[in-house]
Amino acid sequence: MKLAFFSTKSYDKEFFDPYHKKEIDLKYFEVRLYKDTADLTKGYDGVCVFVHDDLDEETLAILAENKVKFVVLRCAGFNNVNLAAAAKYGIKVYRVPAYSPEAVAEHAVALILTLNRKTHKAYNRIREGNFSLERLRGFNLHGKTVGVIGTGKIGSIFAKNMTGFGCKIIAYDKFENKEIIEQGGTYVSFEKLLEQSDIISLHCPLNPETKHIISKESFKLMKDGMMLINTSRGPLINTVDTIEALKSGKLGYLGIDVYEQEEQLFFKDLSESVIKDDIIARLISFPNVLITAHQGFLTKEALQQIAEVTIQNIKDFKAEKETNNQLKV
Repeated sequence: MKLAFFSTKSYDKEFFDPYHKKEIDLKYFEVRLYKDTADLTKGYDGVCVFVHDDLDEETLAILAENKVKFVVLRCAGFNNVNLAAAAKYGIKVYRVPAYSPEAVAEHAVALILTLNRKTHKAYNRIREGNFSLERLRGFNLHGKTVGVIGTGKIGSIFAKNMTGFGCKIIAYDKFENKEIIEQGGTYVSFEKLLEQSDIISLHCPLNPETKHIISKESFKLMKDGMMLINTSRGPLINTVDTIEALKSGKLGYLGIDVYEQEEQLFFKDLSESVIKDDIIARLISFPNVLITAHQGFLTKEALQQIAEVTIQNIKDFKAEKETNNQLKV
């Protein structure tokens, strides 16, 4: 079977090369898959895509015309795939539902610690010979209330990590996770979580209900100077409202690994380019904002699991085996 592999990076090749020719014939493309690059799929049985590849109906129609039979996602999220159109054209879609949830949970903790103790600023100061401690004050995590929105695998592990710091955990989710309760956490209403939390971390999927779950109305209920962390999906946060909250001081710290318009920026080297996105340029200008470019998943353990599960998904498709990793309308 021949597979067209889109949005390829060096780390993808490192973990997928061992399967090349042995399990499947891979062809790497650095470009992302969308309607204007879909013609590259001619002659391939399937495609492998990532979070910023756009599999809308127009793209899927071209894939179907090119006789592509399946799509394998190297990620858990699938909001970039029109599943109804895929079913219409007879294209099966598979994902990696869980890959080292510890990786993303630990990255959320890293954002919290870096923002709080300002280690990124201290690092740059020391390299410049500045050993002053002025404006580097942080706060103890011990005893703080951490609100976790979304308590699936990643949210649950994040809560456990923060419990280790001596934090009080409160959580909000439509479906309660007994692990949160066993760890000493408490489920509360969305409004109470906003009101009581010193730190809020988002770990929920993106859907019509959760889009802009954090917005102007949400900030009104929050404590002044609180910390907001998002390692899940960019559109969970209304970025324009977030900027206003930063300007007013309502939001004291912001750490994000995802961004609403990240497909135009993330995974690219734009160091010699003019950034045309005024919103992220404004975010970067704040001294209390920390942005990483969707690297929460980037550990060797996670990349190995992504490769293994993706290859198994292809084997299951070939064997016409039913699997929970297949996405259906």
